Amino acid sequence: MPKQTNTSTKIITSLKGLSKHLQSDEQPLIAQPAIWDGGQGQQSTACDVVLSNQRLFGYYFTTFPRKHLFLDAINLLNITSISLRKKSYEPLFRELLIHAGERKIYIRASRQKIEALYAALRSAMAQYAPTSGATFQETAPDGGASTSTDATPVYKREDIRKSFDNSPLAITLLFVGGLVLEIGGVILWGQTHSASTGLPLCAAGFVAVIVATLIRRQNRK
Repeated sequence: MPKQTNTSTKIITSLKGLSKHLQSDEQPLIAQPAIWDGGQGQQSTACDVVLSNQRLFGYYFTTFPRKHLFLDAINLLNITSISLRKKSYEPLFRELLIHAGERKIYIRASRQKIEALYAALRSAMAQYAPTSGATFQETAPDGGASTSTDATPVYKREDIRKSFDNSPLAITLLFVGGLVLEIGGVILWGQTHSASTGLPLCAAGFVAVIVATLIRRQNRK
C-alpha cells in the first residue's frame, strides 16, 4: 500500500467518514468546496470535491439531524475530456465540464478554487491515468483556431459569451422570486381575506417557478 502523504492525511481527517469510502490504495490529493452537478437528473449539490489518485468525486457526510451521505464518483481512467469554462455572466465563478463516457459532470466554484482543481486534475491525469481517452483543445476567447494532440491527456479552456436571460443565476433569481411572490400572496390573502388581492401574486409566483423549472430542464439537455 502506498505511503500516505501529509496532504492525504489532512483531507481524510477534515472530511468526516471519508476514510470508510476510499478504495484500496486510494489517496486524496486535493479537496475543494464547490457545487457538484452530476447530471442524470440530479440536483446541484454543495459539497467537497475530492480528487484522488484514482477518482474524482463529490462528497459530504452529515450525522445531524440524520445521517446522510452524498458520494458521486468518476474514475480518472473514464474521463474523456475536460473543459475549464469562463462565463461572461458569472465573473466571479468558473466551471469545469467533465465528460466521462456518456456522463457530463459540472463543477462550479470561485475562480481560484477551480483553477487549483484544474491544475491538480491535469497533474493527476498525467501521473495516474496517462492512457485515458482525454482530448486536448486550447480555444481562444475569440473563437480562433484550436490545436490538439493525442500524446498525453490534456484539457480545454472555453470563454463562453451568453445572454444573462438563460444563465443559471437568472434562473435561480426567477425561481426564488416566484417562491417569494407565492408566499407573499398567501400572507396577503390571509391578512386581507381578499382573494382578489392575494391570488394574482400567487398566480404570478407559480408561473415564475414553472418557467424557471422549464428553462433549467431545457438547458440541461
